[in-house]
Amino acid sequence: MNRKQLMAIIAIIIVGALFGAFVLFTGNSKLVEEEAGARSESSHEDEKGNAATEHKQEAAKKGLHGGQLYSKGNFDLEITLVEDAGEARFVVYLSRQGKPLPPTSAKISGTLSRPDGESQEIAFAPEEGALKSTTVIAEPYVFDAKITAQAGGESFVFSFSKEEGKVELTDAQINASGVTLQEAGSARIQSVLQLPGEIGFNEDSTAHVVSRVGGVVESVSASLGQIVKKGTVLAVISSTSLSEQRSELLAAQKRLEFARTTYAREKKLWEEKISAQQDYLEAQQQLREAEIAAQNARQKLAALGATTTGAGSLSRFEVRAPFDGAIVEKHVTLGETVKEDTNIFVLSDLSTVWANVIVPAKDIEKVRVGLTAVVTAASSESKATGKVSYVGSLIGEQTRSANARVVIQNPQMAWRPGLYVNVELVAEQSNVPVAVSAEAVQSINDKPVVFMRVPGGFVAQPVTIGRSDGKQVEIVKGLKPGVPYAAAGSFVIKAELGKGSAEHAH
Repeated sequence: MNRKQLMAIIAIIIVGALFGAFVLFTGNSKLVEEEAGARSESSHEDEKGNAATEHKQEAAKKGLHGGQLYSKGNFDLEITLVEDAGEARFVVYLSRQGKPLPPTSAKISGTLSRPDGESQEIAFAPEEGALKSTTVIAEPYVFDAKITAQAGGESFVFSFSKEEGKVELTDAQINASGVTLQEAGSARIQSVLQLPGEIGFNEDSTAHVVSRVGGVVESVSASLGQIVKKGTVLAVISSTSLSEQRSELLAAQKRLEFARTTYAREKKLWEEKISAQQDYLEAQQQLREAEIAAQNARQKLAALGATTTGAGSLSRFEVRAPFDGAIVEKHVTLGETVKEDTNIFVLSDLSTVWANVIVPAKDIEKVRVGLTAVVTAASSESKATGKVSYVGSLIGEQTRSANARVVIQNPQMAWRPGLYVNVELVAEQSNVPVAVSAEAVQSINDKPVVFMRVPGGFVAQPVTIGRSDGKQVEIVKGLKPGVPYAAAGSFVIKAELGKGSAEHAH
């Protein structure tokens, strides 16, 4: 065998070996694929079988009345949650070996545990072939329940849970959505109401000074804006009617003096048996009439604020300030003729002023006499504190608002009538045992709820709210202290709940 033949034989062997390896590898791959396919089909068949089994188990848990069916031995209990007229109650049906039992064949009681730790005892009473809870089951329907049945000398205990309306969110999802958690607890709540107002005169300390007598103005000593004391002469009026009244008083006084002299003489003569008693009694009567006439004349002058005798003239009448204050209006000039009811000055004590407040009808119940108010000038940073002294009982037909007033001190005369102000009414601060952040309160079906944190998510807890200061809201009923809830971002949970309800309805 020569060299060429040997090389040919070696080449044939190498090619045959490579071809055999290729065939072997290809056959194994196909076998692996076939085995994998067989296993996949087998696994698929197993999954279908498991799904069928689970479906059968689910179906087996449903009772004839659409409730959950629980069995212990040959004793069966089907329980449903039925709503009637807005109230939810448990309804229990009894059976043994698939045959219905009368509701009186067993005594049923239960215990319901809420996520916030609240426990509720549930009693049952026979009703229309079933046992119905005498206790209303309140929302949310998220709880653990334990039902105890005593029948035929045996005791059976059934436990189940319900999570209807729960919004499932993990801690990571909560952080990503921007929801913050807080705990319900005690708080100090202060109600604040912002209202517009205007500074006005304290009308209890403002007087319209009239002349009281008709006449001619002889002098005017008071000027507009002047601060005067009580009794200061503001103007002098010459009045003929006043002169006549003073003359009447003088005449009455003269007649009184004469009547007294006559009475004294007649009394002495009567006592000495010189004159008759009738003369004495007549003189006594004239004296009494003279006293009455003189007193009447003095009272007329006193009612006018005039002295009994004019200083230098019977016609002189002095108009005086009735109290300390400022002349805010002046309607009289020298030589002017005035009537007895002419308003010649307006005098006001500006040491206190009123902040007249406009209260919309929707806020009228929040404004009460005695509330503390902070008054701030609209054009400056001036502030003053006062008390609400009056709240109007009528609503304006055009404005649909009521009037209220706040009395504020004005020692420096900084609060001038006509100044626009903002009035912040502060209700009495009070401590409440349970309060939450105002942004935590949401509305579902026109009812306030707070999203309470439970394991694995949140539930909408119905609450009864009380006072609020815009930052915190009092919880009167529905939430215990220390319970965690969704504060900021609670609207995100409400949106998730809405999506879940829509998907469930679909």
